[in-house]
Amino acid sequence: MILATVTGNFWATKKCESLRGQIFLEVSFDGRKAVAADLVGAGIGDRVLVTTGSAARAADPGLPCDAAIVAILDEKT
Repeated sequence: MILATVTGNFWATKKCESLRGQIFLEVSFDGRKAVAADLVGAGIGDRVLVTTGSAARAADPGLPCDAAIVAILDEKT
């Protein structure tokens, strides 16, 4: 899992049927950027937990992606 910050929104006017209605967000971590499917309603500036690979698909088995936002972090203790 990756701790990241949401840095932007992405729109796709044409996409495969299994992605219809899916929101994509740009996340930044360790000086890198990635696009992740938002499964929890995150917004720009939120600290989030991102899963990748098979863990991302396990969060929503019908979603063909390899990065998914699965939690919005409230605070670090």
